[in-house]
Amino acid sequence: MDYNNNNPYLQLAPVPPAATNGHGTNGNRSMGKIYEALNRCGKRVEVATKKAEVYADNIWHHFKVSPSLADAAMARIAQGTKALAEGGHEKVFQQIFEVLPGEKLLNSYACYISTSTGPLIGTLYVSTKKVAFCSEYPFCYYSSTGQQQWMHYKVVVQLDRLRSVNPSSNRVNHSEKYIQIVTTDGREFWFMGFISYDKALKQLCEALQQSRGSSGAKFPEARSS
Repeated sequence: MDYNNNNPYLQLAPVPPAATNGHGTNGNRSMGKIYEALNRCGKRVEVATKKAEVYADNIWHHFKVSPSLADAAMARIAQGTKALAEGGHEKVFQQIFEVLPGEKLLNSYACYISTSTGPLIGTLYVSTKKVAFCSEYPFCYYSSTGQQQWMHYKVVVQLDRLRSVNPSSNRVNHSEKYIQIVTTDGREFWFMGFISYDKALKQLCEALQQSRGSSGAKFPEARSS
């Protein structure tokens, strides 16, 4: 795991022990609820338009990125439930991250971040001041003293530290799409498994253009990797 190895954009946010409830492991999840949710989704797709079918394909790809289908499905259910309970994604954003004066959330996107131990499921937030990611589940972290802690994996990049936004795709399977963001000091972060890839890419590019005070910049084309 990419712990705090002198990376100024990486934050490990501790959570109360009661908040883990097995979320740090694959645990026993209610598969009945997952199958029921997927079944409802399938029934909608049967009568949906082509646009909805593409959206359903994106959801399935989003689930497949995770080592555990159960974890991915439950993460999306939990994220949606939390947003409803807190009064919207902006309220959740304000609770997770330090909000600067005048900062507004533009949008949020379900996705994964690439780490040295594999993809972590979570949400990417794009605001008028920053690009930020927070993992859906906490993970077990051992401090230098050997103390066990449960932490959320968070990345925060202020827009004035964002150098580029680069789309790419798998050469063999073009449905596997990625977004790389690069900071002004050369740090790279890779995101994948988006449910709304095109919208996320467009939003990130617009945020980058706004931070540079430019307009009319070309939309970057995806490259194969």
